[in-house]
Amino acid sequence: MKILVEQNDGQFLQQLHQSGGSTVQELCESEGVTATAIRQRLSRLRQLGFIERHTVRTGRGRPHHAYRVTDAGQQELGDNYTELALLLWDELHGIEEPAVRERVTNRVRDALVRRYGASVQGISLQERFRELGTTLQGRGFRVEVDVTGSLPLLRETNCPYHELALRDSSICELEQHVFEQLLGTPLKLASCCRDGHSCCEFHPA
Repeated sequence: MKILVEQNDGQFLQQLHQSGGSTVQELCESEGVTATAIRQRLSRLRQLGFIERHTVRTGRGRPHHAYRVTDAGQQELGDNYTELALLLWDELHGIEEPAVRERVTNRVRDALVRRYGASVQGISLQERFRELGTTLQGRGFRVEVDVTGSLPLLRETNCPYHELALRDSSICELEQHVFEQLLGTPLKLASCCRDGHSCCEFHPA
């Protein structure tokens, strides 16, 4: 899931990748902005792990620093699985044998539970809500957790499966089942982006 947070980050990474590595001065010339602006963007993208600095030595001149896209940055550039996800979901629901279809769907659910479950180990329900929120945020989900009220709440402020959810609400049910297993409690989907709400909000049933 993409986690670039500023406009034109993708284009910046793509140009840097195509160049094979560039210095601050070269980036200033190609982007038409100041060195300060370039360094700020480089610093932020380095913190995200999408670019790295390396030392270039040429001849007898002083070595200089250049920047290149990391493997994580290249993955970010190619992280567009929507079309593949839609095709796979359609094929899954096109399985004619109900028992087989259910078995495959359950395996997908269990795989997601294993993927996130190691980080959700809190004793109290509030702790598990916080841990799930932190885990999802670390994977690029836009999530808020509120444990100040009588019931903890988890809000997805941006649907991670928007196009798929518009076509088939069962993806929402699958996600809810995953969260229920991770949190160890039945949940209610109080609002849903698919229905035109501003967020998907889950709280204990």
